[in-house]
Amino acid sequence: MPDTLDLQFLGQPGVIATYVFDTGDGLALVDSGPASTLGALQSGLATLGATLADVRHLLLTHIHLDHAGAAGSLMAASPGARVYVHSRGAGHLARPERLLASAAQIYGDQMERLWGEMRPVPEERLTVLEGGETLRLGTLEARPLYTPGHAVHHLAYHVGDDLYVGDVGGIRLDARQSPRAPTPPPDIDLEAWDRSIEVLREVPALNLHLAHYGTYPQQAAHWDQLHTHLHADARVVREGLEESLEAQAVTERYTSRLMAALQAEGPDLPERYAAACPPWMSVQGLIRYWTRRAARS
Repeated sequence: MPDTLDLQFLGQPGVIATYVFDTGDGLALVDSGPASTLGALQSGLATLGATLADVRHLLLTHIHLDHAGAAGSLMAASPGARVYVHSRGAGHLARPERLLASAAQIYGDQMERLWGEMRPVPEERLTVLEGGETLRLGTLEARPLYTPGHAVHHLAYHVGDDLYVGDVGGIRLDARQSPRAPTPPPDIDLEAWDRSIEVLREVPALNLHLAHYGTYPQQAAHWDQLHTHLHADARVVREGLEESLEAQAVTERYTSRLMAALQAEGPDLPERYAAACPPWMSVQGLIRYWTRRAARS
């Protein structure tokens, strides 16, 4: 079982996790988190008697800033480390300018506070994946699985009894909460997400490790609930568009329903969920999905 490191995003516990395990050839991390939480990552490693320099393998589920923003900083601190990433995300790690410009359109002057500095990863230190390979990490084998839906470059990783699912496995902040899908722009694809759920539910693992947040049993109920919420949330946005509501009105309807459901599961969940995935971002991603689908048809 890996160790869970709480990255204390924006000072909030239980929002972003990274997972660390010993490979026999240094440590492996699944996702680095953003550069703004690099200090928390260092502190978490210190509790294990380790430093950033002990990391040899950084397995990225995808390149969104809350998952991969600190990758370049980590590479600078650990000269022997490598980054594993899907081919459709690799170029953005080596040359992050377009990724950062796109994020700045969403976050504006909050970029530094939220994410910190994203440094490039040298191309020669990238192991580029498609999914389906078998990776030898020290004495362990890891199998990356191509799992789009949240992002076109999303990977999950199966290592022994453990399945690391990034964001395609949903947000579930503790056992009280049913899993819900984070749907920010630009790559949301419901059909691809459905296929990824079917792939992941069949993986012979015991434990699911979510970036947002924590470890749960690999059970059909998790995937069933995620699928139900994904399509229910998408339906709320689609119905708002069919009623010709403005984006703000769709967002208010979506947020009201989501927060009421979370409040019923646990009174502290709405605030934590908003830090993990602001509802307005999920609405933006679903509006883009439905708009593009309508244009294609």
